[in-house]
Amino acid sequence: MHIIQQEIGLPKITAKKVGDDHTLFAVAPLPNGYGMTLGNAFRRVLLSSLPGAAVAAVKIKGATHEYTALAGVKDSILDMLLNLKQLNIKKHSKKPTILKLEVKNRSGEVKAKDIAKDSDIEILNPDLVITTLDKKGELKMEIVIEKNVGYLPAADRQKKNKEAGLIYLDAMFSPVERVRYDVSNTRVGQMTDLDKLEIELKTNGSMSPEDSMKFASNILKSYFDLFNQEEEMVEAEFATDVEKTKAENEEIAFPAEEENAVGEASTEKYTPIETLQFSPRTLNALINGGIGSVEQLAKSSPNRIAELRGFGSKALDEVTEKLTAKGLKLEGENTETGENE
Repeated sequence: MHIIQQEIGLPKITAKKVGDDHTLFAVAPLPNGYGMTLGNAFRRVLLSSLPGAAVAAVKIKGATHEYTALAGVKDSILDMLLNLKQLNIKKHSKKPTILKLEVKNRSGEVKAKDIAKDSDIEILNPDLVITTLDKKGELKMEIVIEKNVGYLPAADRQKKNKEAGLIYLDAMFSPVERVRYDVSNTRVGQMTDLDKLEIELKTNGSMSPEDSMKFASNILKSYFDLFNQEEEMVEAEFATDVEKTKAENEEIAFPAEEENAVGEASTEKYTPIETLQFSPRTLNALINGGIGSVEQLAKSSPNRIAELRGFGSKALDEVTEKLTAKGLKLEGENTETGENE
């Protein structure tokens, strides 16, 4: 990771569920420019490379092409094909599967739930209307389901396979229905030019948004690894050691600044004050008062922070509570009683 993560801490990811198979992911803080870099890469992979299932071809009794009209069926073959393309399908194997739909001597709507069940296929929208039959109407068809990635036009398969009566469809295999990303500014302490990336992802249910992000991440990583198959760290001192930084964030320790053997001051640790998760009012008062790290806060006296603009007794109580939870206290404050010494 970028060396700046040592100062601002590792990015944190949150996932907020917006609806069914609809999630908003947020990751921050990121170095300036990295929001656009990651967001664009994820969006392109999510749209082009996720595996999914789709109707690839259909054979309908009595129809030789999509412009045929069937007696007792209200919709044209073309309209039925367009409806079938809206099927949301979860397929467990890669091998093509043929589903059968047979309805006769019945009037009314023909829905996806009328399709004969198959152990390899789950129809996620069974109430999808395929067509409507007149009195004593009849419909018999075979539906070819394939699992693949991206988009496959019908013309490409018609050139390779010319089976009589088989009508090929343009197939969109991606389970992603919508994906967008947005990059906004965020701050850590005095750094105000950092990025916050939000990715909104909605799928058809055959793959969850969380699994979709994992798959896209693995795809991107596999390509990046081509440039470093030896897994060699080049200029390691200018990159963040993720495991080391993670361990440091889990255990906060604030040694007093001391003079070492050669008379040089030891390096003071910087932990962003946002890690204490203050309320917005308290956080803004501290930052505007020049307190941007937990270390600075722990070295401040109650009298000093009480003089900050917009900082009242409730904010002081909140600071005391948050520091106590971390085993810390304000300078000159008694940890047990919370009173000034």
